[in-house]
Amino acid sequence: MPELPEVEVVRRGLERWVAHRTVADAEVLHPRAVRRHIAGGDDFAQRLKGHRIGVPSRRGKYLWLPLEDSGQAVLAHLGMSGQLLVQPHEAPAEKHLRIRVRFADALGTELRFVDQRTFGGLSLHDTGPDGLPDVIAHIARDPLDPLFDDEAFHQALRRKRTTVKRALLDQSLISGVGNIYADEALWRSRLHYERPTATLTRPRTAELLGHVRDVMNAALAVGGTSFDSLYVNVNGESGYFDRSLDAYGREGLPCRRCATPMRRRPWMNRSSYYCPKCQRPPRAVS
Repeated sequence: MPELPEVEVVRRGLERWVAHRTVADAEVLHPRAVRRHIAGGDDFAQRLKGHRIGVPSRRGKYLWLPLEDSGQAVLAHLGMSGQLLVQPHEAPAEKHLRIRVRFADALGTELRFVDQRTFGGLSLHDTGPDGLPDVIAHIARDPLDPLFDDEAFHQALRRKRTTVKRALLDQSLISGVGNIYADEALWRSRLHYERPTATLTRPRTAELLGHVRDVMNAALAVGGTSFDSLYVNVNGESGYFDRSLDAYGREGLPCRRCATPMRRRPWMNRSSYYCPKCQRPPRAVS
C-alpha cells in the first residue's frame, strides 16, 4: 500500500496537472470505486460538474482535491492498487479504469482513477474550517507537516505503552508511516521493532523522528518506492527508492552496517525486517 512519500508524489503531480481546472463532466465506470460516496456514482459525477479544483492536499496516506467555493473535497484513497493518472483524451482506456474526469479547457488531458483490486476509491465530503475532509479529521499530522508536534508525539508514546513499530503505524499518533518506512527508520535508529515505547527517552524519540523524516525525504527525491506496476505517479512512472532500501525486503542479505544477515519475522499479518546485531531485541523477544 502506498505510504506518505508515494502519495505525496501523486499529490505533486496533481497540483501540476489538475489544480485550477474546471470539471466538465465525470463518469463512474465501477460502483466500488465510489462505495464510500453513499449517494452513488451518478450523484458523485453530477456533484463534480462545473466545480473548479483547488490545490490538492494530503495528510498521511490520504489526499484530496478541494472544490473551490463549495466547502467540499474529493477524497482519494489509493488502497492497494489505486492510481490517479493524467492521460490524453485519445489514450486508450486502461483495463481497470474506474472513474474518468474531463475538464472544460483545451489542454487535452483528463484525470483517470484506475484500480485493479478496487480497494481504493474516491468520495465527496464536507470540509472543516481548515479544509480537512470531515471523515479524516481524526488522522494525526504526518512527520513532514511543519505543524507536527515532536514533544506531543513523545509524550503520547510514553502514555501509549505499546511497542515502537506499532506506534509508528498508529495513524492516530503519526500518519503516513507504513511497514516499509517504519522498518527503514527503525534500522537507521538501531531500534528493534518490539522495543517498548515507555523506554524511549526524549533524545531517542527525536532521533527516531529524524530518521523517519530523512528516509521519507530520500524516497520523495526518487519518486517513492515501487515494487510492481501498481504504484505509479500521475504520468505512469515508477519510483526508484526500492533500490536504496536498507532493511525492508532484504532477508538473508548482509546488513549494510555490520554485514550480519538480515532477518524477517511475521508481524501483525505483515513482516518486519531487521538486523539481529544492530537492532537488539528486548528481553523475551527472539
